[in-house]
Amino acid sequence: MKQIVIAERICLIGHIVSMFFGLVGILLVVPNAEVLFHLSEFGQTAMQWSMAGGGVVYMILGAAAVFLYALRTLGLGRTLGFMLPAVLISLTSELLGTSTGFPFGHYSYLSGLGYKIAGLVPFTIPLSWFYVGCSSYLLGRAGLEVDKKPTLLRHIGAISLGSLLLTSWDFVLDPAMSQTSLPFWYWQQPGPFFGMPYQNFAGWLGTGAVFMTVAAVLWRNNPIKFERSQLNVPLIVYLGNFGFATVMSLAAGFSIPVLLGLVLGVAPALALWWKGSSASDQISVEASTKEVSIATSIKVVN
Repeated sequence: MKQIVIAERICLIGHIVSMFFGLVGILLVVPNAEVLFHLSEFGQTAMQWSMAGGGVVYMILGAAAVFLYALRTLGLGRTLGFMLPAVLISLTSELLGTSTGFPFGHYSYLSGLGYKIAGLVPFTIPLSWFYVGCSSYLLGRAGLEVDKKPTLLRHIGAISLGSLLLTSWDFVLDPAMSQTSLPFWYWQQPGPFFGMPYQNFAGWLGTGAVFMTVAAVLWRNNPIKFERSQLNVPLIVYLGNFGFATVMSLAAGFSIPVLLGLVLGVAPALALWWKGSSASDQISVEASTKEVSIATSIKVVN
């Protein structure tokens, strides 16, 4: 278990650091290539690496960090019960989107995000659906105390909130990643929301809701219990990726998507984290109280 924790922390730190290098490369180096000549040899190497494969590395490390976190806190069965549907369903949606326009609209991926599956979708894209989607769903599930008070309404609420958090990240990410000086995809039929069609958001909500629903069904006989600290990783992953998208969007002059993302994504994520953490503390206190009561009863009987 200790080795898993160490590997998880290394991947999480690497994920955040590689996002930082990616921002520096996209926002500073690409528009001002002469900056490279003023860097040390190490700095030039780091920037060249960042521009060549930084996008691929940060998504692989993000997926690895969340996989190890889930393995440690949820177990292998529940981890695969989320990861496999998330990857397969999101890949199916992306392949349909890039070939038919359904469910997101007509778009195509450019280079920079790794090998393309079927020549259409970079292999890193389903990984990003997995690790941001898992973080979003766990925040929703813990915040609504689904496993403490399981009801159909709470399950639906967790899936709905998880899908909303996931889509709110795209509010901020998509305009910047498709319309900056170094785009990673482009819209063949630009829409009214900063170049994105409104259909894109329906596609994100629907895709996220489908694989989160499948995971909820697969987990139905295995309730999960979080300690307070175990919710920190999903929050860090979500806020870290939202921060990356925010810097990109603000640099491109897109402030309204950022404001929408803050209201519909960051604020609910923080509220769910706080609620889930408080619930975990309450459970711990109740458990401690019961232990004390049992111990006292035994002592009195003796």
